[in-house]
Amino acid sequence: MSRNRRGLLLRDVNIWDLSDSEDRIPLGGLRRTPGITNKDFRHMLDILLVTSVDFVVQNEHGDEILQNDEPLLPGDYTVMADKVEVNNEIAYTRVASITTGSQVQAFRDAVRARDNRCVISKVVNVDAEVDDWTSFEAAHIFPLAYESQWNMNNYGRWITIDPPQGGEINSVQNGLLLRSHLHQEWDQYRFSINPDNGHKIIFFGADLDQVAGSTLDRQLLDDPCRPPDSLFRWHFRQAVLSNIRGAAEPIFEHDFPPGSDIMGEILAGPKAGQRMEFELFDRLAHHVKIV
Repeated sequence: MSRNRRGLLLRDVNIWDLSDSEDRIPLGGLRRTPGITNKDFRHMLDILLVTSVDFVVQNEHGDEILQNDEPLLPGDYTVMADKVEVNNEIAYTRVASITTGSQVQAFRDAVRARDNRCVISKVVNVDAEVDDWTSFEAAHIFPLAYESQWNMNNYGRWITIDPPQGGEINSVQNGLLLRSHLHQEWDQYRFSINPDNGHKIIFFGADLDQVAGSTLDRQLLDDPCRPPDSLFRWHFRQAVLSNIRGAAEPIFEHDFPPGSDIMGEILAGPKAGQRMEFELFDRLAHHVKIV
C-alpha cells in the first residue's frame, strides 16, 4: 500500500514552464509550510530544473522572484529560459528504517552520546542517564540500504571520523538523533534541512511539532563531530525530487497489521522492485556488512 504524496501535501504553489509556447507546461509544485522563503524556493528550483542558461521565475502578477528572505506566497509561478526540463535523476526509494542490529550498535551509541536530544524538536532525553532512550532513535542521513551507491560515489570522502564498526556509512557524522515519529518522516523525506540557508528545517507536509522554519540544533552545529553539509545537501536534494517534481513520489505504508500479506501488498504497490530492494538491503545491512 502507498499514499499519493501530492494529495497529502495539498500543493498551493504550482510551477509552470512557459518557454516554448503560450501553453503552460506543468513542472511540479509544493505545499507552503512556515519558513519557506523565496531563497528556499529558488534552491528547490535549482534542483528540480535543468536549463540551458540561468532562468527567470515570475509570479502570476509578472513579478520576478529573487533569492531573498521574503516569504514564498501561494500561487502560480512561471519559469522562463531558452530550454527548461525537469531533472530526471532517480530519487532513492526509502521507507522507515529499522534501528537495531550489530552493524549499527556503535553508530547508535555515538549518535546518542553526541546529541542527547532530538536535534529537530530540541526535546532533551531526560532519561539518558539511566540509558532509557524510549522514543529517541538514531537516524541515518544517507540510508544504510544504499551502501553500494555510497561506496560507488565515494561519499565516504565527506567523513572524517571513522566508526569502530560498520564502515564509514555508520560514522556518527552520518547520523542524527530524532524522536521516533520524526525519524519516520525523515526517512520518508517529509522534511529536510537546507544547509545553504542557515540549516533551516523545511517541511514538505504537515508539521505536528511546529518546528518548520526553525534551524537545526545549535548544539549539533557547533559540535566537531557534526554531519558535513554535503550530507545534508544530499538529503535535501532527495526531498525536493521526491516532493515537488511532477505528481511526486509515493509515500509507502509501513504499519502492517498482524496477519497482513506484507509482501503481497508491497508487490501490488508502486515501485515494487525498488521497495523490495530497499527492504531487503536495509534489514541485511543492519546485521552484516554489504559490499
